Amino acid sequence: MLALIVMPLVELAVLIKLGQHIGAGTTILLVILTGIAGAYLAKYQGLKVLWEMRDLVARGILPGLKIVEGVLVLIGAILLLAPGLITDVVGFLFLLPVTRQFFVQLAMKFLEGYIRSGRFRIYKF
Repeated sequence: MLALIVMPLVELAVLIKLGQHIGAGTTILLVILTGIAGAYLAKYQGLKVLWEMRDLVARGILPGLKIVEGVLVLIGAILLLAPGLITDVVGFLFLLPVTRQFFVQLAMKFLEGYIRSGRFRIYKF
């Protein structure tokens, strides 16, 4: 809850400071351009991960890591929708394949630790 309050304030402060240094028009243009570039990259990377998952399933391989990649692409796209430069940077890091692999490994370590701790439960209905 605290992050939902603090993050927009930090974003606003960064945008104001950037606007003071490079100008308001340039800052607005930068936000618009990152949004457009992010939307294109999110669509391209999302479709790429989807096709890779379909290929793995067609070959009878469980696409575990690709599912995690797909979730990161989705989170990256959502972050790029939020106005601000910090969320844009994190969103781009989740969308670029090179940096996304780092976050996939980090997420897998987190999930493995969570499962090993015994706190992970699967409920059948």
